[in-house]
Amino acid sequence: MLDYHLVPYGDWGIRPALFYIGNSAIPSYSFFIILALIVGCFAYYLEARKQKSMNENTFYILIAAIVGGALGAKIPIVFIYWKEIVSSFPDLSVLLSGRTILGGLIGGMIGVLYIKKRLGIKGRKGNLFAPAIALGVAIGRIGCFLRGCCFGKPTLLPWGVDFGDGILRHPTEIYESLFMLSMFFYLMWKKDKKPKPGSLFSTLMVSYFIFRFFIEFIREEKVVFLGMTVWQIICLLGLVYFFIKEKGLRSIKKGIFLYK
Repeated sequence: MLDYHLVPYGDWGIRPALFYIGNSAIPSYSFFIILALIVGCFAYYLEARKQKSMNENTFYILIAAIVGGALGAKIPIVFIYWKEIVSSFPDLSVLLSGRTILGGLIGGMIGVLYIKKRLGIKGRKGNLFAPAIALGVAIGRIGCFLRGCCFGKPTLLPWGVDFGDGILRHPTEIYESLFMLSMFFYLMWKKDKKPKPGSLFSTLMVSYFIFRFFIEFIREEKVVFLGMTVWQIICLLGLVYFFIKEKGLRSIKKGIFLYK
């Protein structure tokens, strides 16, 4: 089930099956998604232990992030492709197809905010998560590249990739993997500078929203409003949210106070 994803046809991709065990194929997408989850959780565990933050709440936050991320990665796809899902019933392949990293990041954030409020957990834990998330996405996108999902538009650049239709395209999955890997190293360097609680997560999310907004222009995505894709609109909303959360809210409160 992990290997269902939005691709033009079955044998599309660089290497849909990573390797075989007997007659059973091990899908590239599934392998790297699972690897990304394992590595991300391990990186989170190591950082939490290093910061002496290993406790029951740390475990609950991790579970909330995973569950929220899984739901967030799937729910937007259901809303966007609901017509295709309904028309294909009782065939469930369309329903099981597709996930979005952007939705997964937002869903994971919402899951953590919910569990913190539910359990009365104080303080911001984003600095523990940020490097682990960046590393996990960098690994997961390798699976996307090999499977051929999330591919780019045609290009004449020498590193264009043929995913199966004879057309050289932008390997946007690799662009994103390299971007998130660079973010991982940057965040690992930044965390030693004693950043404010939660600031690394905000840095990661804002950076990703900006990156994703611009890379959408070279991805094969449907334009829905003012020349933008659904994901670009979500990125803009995310940037507005973090602006208000990190800076704008204080400015607004200060302005109201001065007005009074």
